[in-house]
Amino acid sequence: MAGSVNKVVLVGNLGRDPEIRHTNTGKKIASFSIATSDVWKDTNGQRQEKTEWHRIVVFNPNIADFVEKFIHKGSKVYVEGSLQTRKWTDNSGQEKFVTEVVVGHFKGELVLLDARASDDAVSMDANVEMSPDSGWDTTPTSNASASADFDDEIPF
Repeated sequence: MAGSVNKVVLVGNLGRDPEIRHTNTGKKIASFSIATSDVWKDTNGQRQEKTEWHRIVVFNPNIADFVEKFIHKGSKVYVEGSLQTRKWTDNSGQEKFVTEVVVGHFKGELVLLDARASDDAVSMDANVEMSPDSGWDTTPTSNASASADFDDEIPF
């Protein structure tokens, strides 16, 4: 097997509204944290719960627009991205580290699982573009498409 894989998949709830920032060149970046929880019964039969917080950073401008418009505190989301650790030096000279799930420009996905406007989940991935005349276009920009006429026979 060649290469390696860096892929993170999480389903959780936002703890607060997303933060939207802009780079010096005007590109939009969205960041937020989601909570995931494990629940189990201990040896005494008592319910136990452990919650982990995950910092998510969205560099894809289309997905960042989606986050800004539709994602808020309490939203349940599916996030797919890669794990990255950043290092910086704070004002007191101490080195700091943070590990984040990054939804990049060309890979990653975000799905709103509790869309209040409809019963269907709303999704954005790196291959989705915003249509200026109709709002969000959830048609992938790649040439891959699923067809209802798919024929299982192999042509020989």
